[in-house]
Amino acid sequence: MLAANRRKSERRLCRRIAKIQTGAGSLPRDCTITDISDGGVKVVAEYLEIPPNFTIIFAHDHARQCRLVWRIGCEFGAEFTD
Repeated sequence: MLAANRRKSERRLCRRIAKIQTGAGSLPRDCTITDISDGGVKVVAEYLEIPPNFTIIFAHDHARQCRLVWRIGCEFGAEFTD
């Protein structure tokens, strides 16, 4: 039996390099977006500290505010909050 899909919008698979900024004045760190939807993203990042709220920078002029939803190892899911 398949688990129910709780997502509010369809996710799209991708393999896109982005950056995570964890606070004002912090240096952005590399990450990989593995899927994205209108409501959030699934991310792979090799570092340990991911705060409850952060910014994902897709391009120099495109960033989204996020809230950490789940984490397993170096993968985590985040909801867009902006």
